[in-house]
Amino acid sequence: MRRRALIATVGAGIGGLAGCLGGGGDASARDDHPAAQDLDAQPSLGPDPADADNLLVAFEDPSCPTCGRFETETFPRIREEMVEPGDAAFVFRGYPDTYDWGEPAIHALEATFDRDEAAFWSLKAHFYETQSAFDADNALDRVGSFLDAETDLDADAVVVDARDEAFADAVRTDVDAAEGSDASTPSVALFAGDEFRSLVSGAQGYDVYADALNV
Repeated sequence: MRRRALIATVGAGIGGLAGCLGGGGDASARDDHPAAQDLDAQPSLGPDPADADNLLVAFEDPSCPTCGRFETETFPRIREEMVEPGDAAFVFRGYPDTYDWGEPAIHALEATFDRDEAAFWSLKAHFYETQSAFDADNALDRVGSFLDAETDLDADAVVVDARDEAFADAVRTDVDAAEGSDASTPSVALFAGDEFRSLVSGAQGYDVYADALNV
């Protein structure tokens, strides 16, 4: 399993309540855009992000209701019609900026991804499918129960790593990328080849992404 590069300095706490809309990016070249940095260390679906004709880099918070709508209403079609045919790569970057439980959830995703990428995608989906059941007090307990029941991972070890913020540098790297991209949650940076096309914010319909990428 690839490990995220520990390349950033851990900053101040990043929990709290913020809006789920907004954002825009200025860099026109993919190589210069903050969203496209360190892609080899991110969870991805579809072609290798470095070689993909089209690239979607999603900044999401498991606690964000608008991210939940994107996940349940738009992401399945992106996956089926762009990613699975090989027309685009999809990259997830965690950005906890909505409710307090989003931060431990992101740390749990990092700890899970370090061990097993399939388990990461399952846990990500579980967060969005059961958002209303999570809060800051029970988030990691619920993570442990899910991983213990649905995966072969050492769920207790994942929870310990999440509680201890063992992958805080990786979380900080994604937060820096989000802030450098002027992203909120959800925001999806779209790239066609080496060109940055747009930053789509909010739970937009599939056609917004398809039209921007000409897919």
